[in-house]
Amino acid sequence: MSRALRRRWSVLETQLRSCRRVLIAFSGGCDSTLLVAAARRVLGKENVLAVTAVSASLAERERKAVESLAGFLDVEHLALATEELSRPAYQSNPPNRCFFCKDELFSKLSPVAAGRAMRIADGFNFSDRADFRPGYEAAARWGVLHPLEEAGLSKDDVRALSRWLRLPTWNKPSSPCLSSRIPYGTSVTLEALRRIDQAEALVRLEGFRVVRVRHYGPLARVEVPAAELDRLLEAARWARIVRGLRNIGYQEVAADPRGFQSGRLNEKWGAASVG
Repeated sequence: MSRALRRRWSVLETQLRSCRRVLIAFSGGCDSTLLVAAARRVLGKENVLAVTAVSASLAERERKAVESLAGFLDVEHLALATEELSRPAYQSNPPNRCFFCKDELFSKLSPVAAGRAMRIADGFNFSDRADFRPGYEAAARWGVLHPLEEAGLSKDDVRALSRWLRLPTWNKPSSPCLSSRIPYGTSVTLEALRRIDQAEALVRLEGFRVVRVRHYGPLARVEVPAAELDRLLEAARWARIVRGLRNIGYQEVAADPRGFQSGRLNEKWGAASVG
């Protein structure tokens, strides 16, 4: 570990000590996993609570993964049902949809944290400043702490520290909520989210680690990394994928020739957020 990174790690430890007791919004991604692991080391098990929002926008494989991760990290873990789909402002899917999702999450976390005399923290990191992150505004509204950002830890730093701590998420690809596959202005529905979840699970069964199925109503547009496009489009494999996606309700299936790009549906809004 470089001296500069060690200094930033030390700042993170100091910040967590100042919290004394912390509730962490735990998605199971690289950032929040590092934060939970650091808090566990600094504060002890009894002073850390990891909370995962569970709703239709959380992929089933991610729900299972986060339960396993909490056990690995040896922290108390709470799965908390959130109801962002009941919010018309979220369901209408505007460009700032994430604000309403995070506002729903933090509104549910706040009484839990108050009841345990804990501060709320999330995994926002220093690199996220460059992204389009409407949820950051919701976090400010609820007084949520961003220890990784405040310590100056970038995404690369998070991955380096995660590897140093031997966390299984050190090289985990981003896995944003399923709603990020639906173009802005198209309603987010329970049916669409379930179909997307099934579709991506089906493509992953073909051996692809990074997959997005963009949902355009009757059309499913499949994205995998550009280097894997030829493998995706091998005749027998592509025929299986098309048949499977049609069986779950899509009428048309296409492969994006540009390959996977995080935040593709966000391009017109400036800096791309994860998606």
